[in-house]
Amino acid sequence: MRKIYHLSSCDTCQRIIKELQPLEGFELQDIKSEAMTENQVEEMKTLTGSYEALFSKRARLFRQQGWHEKQLSEADFKKLILAHYTFLKRPVIFVKDQIFVGNSKKVVEAAKAAIHS
Repeated sequence: MRKIYHLSSCDTCQRIIKELQPLEGFELQDIKSEAMTENQVEEMKTLTGSYEALFSKRARLFRQQGWHEKQLSEADFKKLILAHYTFLKRPVIFVKDQIFVGNSKKVVEAAKAAIHS
């Protein structure tokens, strides 16, 4: 699979997508306009090993709703990611059987290497 889950209104996601060009054969899914399914999130979890690895603790809602003060379980992380797109650490990049989550320089460079190898 060659797919990128992103947010079209996120400047960082857009910058990374431009940096990864050319993206021939990739499907782009804007998670705000096309909500992720439970199966998609479970597939991400299978490759990362946990829902927490997919969860963005930087999301404004995370603090606004007081989640940062609670001990969250894997089930909580999954439920929150499915409930609101802002909780997914993004972008999420699938290249064959590899997954790259987030926008750190190291992750982006690894994704770029996998895409263009």
